[in-house]
Amino acid sequence: MVVSEKTSKSTRIQRARREEILQAALEEFSQHGFRGASINKIAKRAEMSTPRLLYHFKDKEALYRELLKSTLLLWLGPLQMLSDTDEPIEEICAYICRKLEMSRKFPRQSRLFAGEIILGVPLGQAEVFEPLRATFESKIDLLQSWMKSGRIAPVDPHHLIYSIWATTQHYADFEAQIADLSPQKMPGLYTQAEGFLLPMYRKYLAVE
Repeated sequence: MVVSEKTSKSTRIQRARREEILQAALEEFSQHGFRGASINKIAKRAEMSTPRLLYHFKDKEALYRELLKSTLLLWLGPLQMLSDTDEPIEEICAYICRKLEMSRKFPRQSRLFAGEIILGVPLGQAEVFEPLRATFESKIDLLQSWMKSGRIAPVDPHHLIYSIWATTQHYADFEAQIADLSPQKMPGLYTQAEGFLLPMYRKYLAVE
């Protein structure tokens, strides 16, 4: 089937408009959560009428699901890259660096994901926890294999991952708090965080 130039152009325009809507929705949801956000406010951010927005997405839930799906893929990426190696401590440190980089580049997505977990929005539970559980459990197995072979210290693998999430995502999820309490740290914040976290985890995971 031949696609006309007019149809192709229309499709590109529609994709562009959907992306504008998603960016506006991301800003609204990351600031106000699912319950506090509204279709009218999102439409205003996207500089279009509410009926026009609803032409692309049927309701607020559809928008939220679309954002959650893309955010989950983004969030899972750094963890999925954690793989078996002869230098597991450096592999874990590389994972920490990837998490910090995600917090630096995608703070709104990080806050959206954190809000989903904290608020426990029912519409998103299956979308979040099922894909995350499979990846999480496989990485727990990997960490345990490194411990059994004596390549990293025998620590609780669950708390190890949770602590990495806590110490890296904090910089995105509580950026406003950091800016208020430690404004002098904002320039070069993530470089400083990396310089603090990596030696700490290397020491913690080293086999004595």
